[in-house]
Amino acid sequence: MIPADGGGVSTAAAADLKVGAGVLKTFKQRVDKILQDFEGSDGSSSKVGHQTFTQDAVTSATSFHEAVSLHKEYETVHGRITELSKMLSLQIEAMGIAAHGAEIGFDNLEDEQRRRFWEIQTKVDREAEAVAARKKQSDHPAQPRGEEKDVDIKGNL
Repeated sequence: MIPADGGGVSTAAAADLKVGAGVLKTFKQRVDKILQDFEGSDGSSSKVGHQTFTQDAVTSATSFHEAVSLHKEYETVHGRITELSKMLSLQIEAMGIAAHGAEIGFDNLEDEQRRRFWEIQTKVDREAEAVAARKKQSDHPAQPRGEEKDVDIKGNL
């Protein structure tokens, strides 16, 4: 239970915590504008997703292993950048919903907005878990098969 005196919070500090609806509305409008600008930019997930090239653009011979490896790395990095772009867009959208909820009260948000907010949070949480798993796996890479070296009894190569 919070004491009647505000639990030791000064009146000035309590007043600082109150944010006018106009400030939140302006913030939400700015967030919405950022999202709109981002979705129209070259960094949007749809535009990033279309910026690809085939392995044939690098080499038509599968025997050119370096070029094939380069293309595989490009596809990996391109996929991550596309996912990061999507996550950024989702985070901005969630921030807009949160700002609107703070303005009108979270209990007053429409069901669709609450559902969308939690859908975004779930996606972001899953992506964070996937990133952590990839990082953990990359911290302990297994030695690729076929690359074992012959070692004599004394440990020399």
